[in-house]
Amino acid sequence: MRDDTRKTHETRTSWRTRRGLAGGAALLLTGIAVAPVAAAGERSAPGTRRGALVSVTPVADRDAGEVRAFLAGRDIATDSVRYGVRAYRLTYRTVDPYGKPTTATGLLTLPAGGGHRLDLVSDTHGTMVNRGYAPSAGDDFGRVPSYLNAGAGRAVAAPDYLGLGEGPGRHPYMDTRSSVTASVDMLRASRTAARQLGRPLTGDVYATGFSQGGQVAMALGRALRQGADHTFRLKALAPISGPYDLEGQEIPALYDGRVNDVSGVFYTSYWLVAQNRLHSIYQDPAEVFRAPYASRVEGLYDGTHEEEEIVTALPRSVKELLTPAFYERMRHPTGGLLAAMRVNDHTCDWKPDVPVRLYTGTGDTDVPIGNTHSCVAQLAERGKRARLVNQGDVDHFGVFKESAPQVVRWFDAVRD
Repeated sequence: MRDDTRKTHETRTSWRTRRGLAGGAALLLTGIAVAPVAAAGERSAPGTRRGALVSVTPVADRDAGEVRAFLAGRDIATDSVRYGVRAYRLTYRTVDPYGKPTTATGLLTLPAGGGHRLDLVSDTHGTMVNRGYAPSAGDDFGRVPSYLNAGAGRAVAAPDYLGLGEGPGRHPYMDTRSSVTASVDMLRASRTAARQLGRPLTGDVYATGFSQGGQVAMALGRALRQGADHTFRLKALAPISGPYDLEGQEIPALYDGRVNDVSGVFYTSYWLVAQNRLHSIYQDPAEVFRAPYASRVEGLYDGTHEEEEIVTALPRSVKELLTPAFYERMRHPTGGLLAAMRVNDHTCDWKPDVPVRLYTGTGDTDVPIGNTHSCVAQLAERGKRARLVNQGDVDHFGVFKESAPQVVRWFDAVRD
C-alpha cells in the first residue's frame, strides 16, 4: 500500500475506532433524554407532504469546552467555537429516487446561545457505507461540520441521505437528484423543528459539503436558486473536494494513477452496485466483477458493513476487481454506464448569484483536484467566477481538516 493510501485509510480507521467511545461518553456526560418527541400533528397525519417532520430525538448536548475537545481530538481548529451545541435526530418525509413517498433522517444542530433567530447551514456528508456512521446516528467524523458551524452560532441541517441513518432501504450512492430532494426536505424539517425548539430560522442558507457531499452542495445550491423552496435564500456556497466530473476527471483518474488503488476499488465497486439499481449497467455481477468478487460485492454494500470489512474483502486494484471487458468499457463508457456518469455531472453548469469558494488539494488521491478545476471552468463558462482554495499536498481528509474551519470563518465574513 502506498504511503498516501495508507495514511488516508488509517485516518478513517482511527476516527471510526473512536466513534463508539466518543458517542457513549457524550450521552453519559450529558444525561440527555433520548426518547423520540413526536412533531405536533405529524406522526399520525396521513399526508405525505415532503419535508413534513415525523419525530425529533435529542442525541447530543455539549458545552463549548466539550465541543472544542471533540474537534481538537480530530485535529480540527477550534478558534471559531463560541457556543455549546444541542443536536437532534429528525425523521421526516421525502421521496425515493422514483418519486415514491419514504422517510429519511438527519441531524439538526443548534447553538446553545447566540441570537434567537438563526441562519442555517446545510452540510452534506461524504461517502459512507455503514448507516450507523451517518450524522444523526454516529457521534464522530460526520458531526464535525455540524459542531463547527453550530459552535459559531448557526443552525446546521445535515441530512443522512436516503438509506443511511434510520432511513429505510439501501443508499442510492452518488444519485445526485435524490440526495438533493433529501437535502431540501431536511431543510424543511429543520425549519419546523427549530421553531418548535424555540430557535426559529431566518431563511438564509449557507451550503457546504465534503466529497460526495461537495457535489450535493453544488446541486442543492442550484435547486434553491431555481426555487425548490422559496422560503430559503441561498447566501453562499463552499463545497470541499467534490467529484463534480466523473466522465472527464474521476473515472479517467482511476487509470492514470491520480486515484490511489484502495480508494479506487472502494468507490468504483460502491458506485457500480448502487447505480445499477437506477441505470441498466449489468444484469449479472459477473459481467462486471471478477470471481470471487462477483458473488460478494453487492452484499458488502447493504448498509451494515464497516469500510474496513469491504476493503479487505475486495482486491487491491480496479484492474483486479473488474473483468477485462468491463475494465475497458469503463474507459469508453456507453449506454447505462455513460448515463450514470452524465446524469450526475451537471452540478456546476449554472450561474450562482452568491459567493462561491471551492476547496481542494493537489495531494488528494481520492477526488483529484481536476474535478474542482472542471467545476470552476463550468461556472466560468456561465459567467460566474468562483475562487479555488488549494490546500496543497494533503490527502482527501487532510483537505477536509484544513477547509472545514476556513469555511466557518468565511461564512462569518459573508454574513457580516
